[in-house]
Amino acid sequence: MSQAIGYAANDASTPLAPFNFTRRAVGPNDVQIDILYCGVCHSDLHTARNEWNNTLYPSVPGHEIVGRVTAVGDSVESFKVGDLAGVGCMVDSCQSCLSCGEGLEQYCENGFIGTYNGHAFGGGENTLGGYSDHIVVDKRFVLRISHGEENLAAVSPLLCAGITTYSPLRQWKVGPGQKVGVVGLGGLGHMAVKIANAMGAHVVLFTTSPDKKEDALRLGASEVVVSRNKDEMAAHVNSFDFILNTVAAPHDLDAFLSLLKRDATMTLVGAPASPHPSPNVFGLIFKRRRLAGSLIGGIAETQEMLDFCAKHNIVSDIEMIDIQNINDAYERMLKSDVKYRFVIDMASLKSA
Repeated sequence: MSQAIGYAANDASTPLAPFNFTRRAVGPNDVQIDILYCGVCHSDLHTARNEWNNTLYPSVPGHEIVGRVTAVGDSVESFKVGDLAGVGCMVDSCQSCLSCGEGLEQYCENGFIGTYNGHAFGGGENTLGGYSDHIVVDKRFVLRISHGEENLAAVSPLLCAGITTYSPLRQWKVGPGQKVGVVGLGGLGHMAVKIANAMGAHVVLFTTSPDKKEDALRLGASEVVVSRNKDEMAAHVNSFDFILNTVAAPHDLDAFLSLLKRDATMTLVGAPASPHPSPNVFGLIFKRRRLAGSLIGGIAETQEMLDFCAKHNIVSDIEMIDIQNINDAYERMLKSDVKYRFVIDMASLKSA
């Protein structure tokens, strides 16, 4: 076992604070990673504050992890000490169900084990995440990082925001010649714009904020539509091949479903705390439109995403923070006061 330090929530109402704990010893199939950077996801805040009513305390959030390998087990051949490596939202799954067999561990029929707030298979201990100095993970859930080290901090959000948007874009075969909408320009939406643009699509960004137009165009959107403007929305009726909706607040889905062509799909990746208003079924029936959902991606697809992003020089737009400022960052995140993802510099843990 090894001694670790991190930041943890001890209950739903108190700020995150320094926390000492132990990591398991490196087993034959394990990789130990010295965490250099960890992205801050809205799921971290939901979990720390028990907003999904399932938090196991103490909770160490963080599932956008990049760092350097410091130890490997005897059976590990894919990584060596000194390699750059990443860990995303999962650290285990049953490996025996149909979904796991197809490389879709995120849909494990026995429930995947989250990087934090998850019960490990074979034990009742709570998994503790990336707001910490190091982590020990089974080799099957460790990702290779091929971006240059100078971009490492901005790579970390790819482990959640990147794969959450890449997976549905790949599943619904987004590519050249397609008109693709992205709803929302936040941590997820800005990655969706970059990735869909790199896939060759004509990208239209939908936002409620007119002042985001310049940024959306810089990120790769070809057009920007203010979704509160009825005339701008009406100009795009029945024209989209695919829409990726990243908004994590309840809103009118019909406004966007009406923009889809016949047989086209809108996929939801935002997870609102309360349900969306139910869509009008006739808007689906009369154009054979589809409303779908998507959850992160499997390990093989996550590796594919990382390699795709390295090839196309895609990273997240980030604001670096020290771990001591995590509670302030949560408050700013609630106000959408970040462009577009906070990333913790884990060197700051030394002074914590």
